Amino acid sequence: MGTVHSLARPVEILTLALCGEAFALEAVIVREILDLIPITIVPNAPRYATGLINVRGKVVPVVDLRVRFGMTQEPTTIDTRIVVIENIQDGEATMIGLLADRVYEVTEIDMQAIEATPKVGMRWPPEFIRGISRRNGGFLIILDIDRVFASEPAREDRLHAS
Repeated sequence: MGTVHSLARPVEILTLALCGEAFALEAVIVREILDLIPITIVPNAPRYATGLINVRGKVVPVVDLRVRFGMTQEPTTIDTRIVVIENIQDGEATMIGLLADRVYEVTEIDMQAIEATPKVGMRWPPEFIRGISRRNGGFLIILDIDRVFASEPAREDRLHAS
């Protein structure tokens, strides 16, 4: 389902923060980055589906990845952003807004430098992670967005202390 890349070429990624940890997703799926705008709450939606926003006349669902990953929800700040991505849902291109505590940069990563996700000691669901890379003295968690939205939300109510 994911994008196939030649291992010899670097891939552009967008880096962002969730609960103080650095995550990345492929920049090719990012449509725009918005300052926090009003979100309309949808009754009876899953907890990770924060609500809906209006992006240039289109209704776009907003997902809180912190809830989806079983992380602690933190209050929004001046740095909170909505990363609007395009993802295939039921065979159709769909716009989705992802809440991020902070957006860092678009940069390149060598796909050969990505290591497998450890089986033990992960604080996020390993099925949502493509792999881990070392960057600037820390770790960068590479998201598998297709799996984030294809998987059942079994972990959405499990919260971890940060």
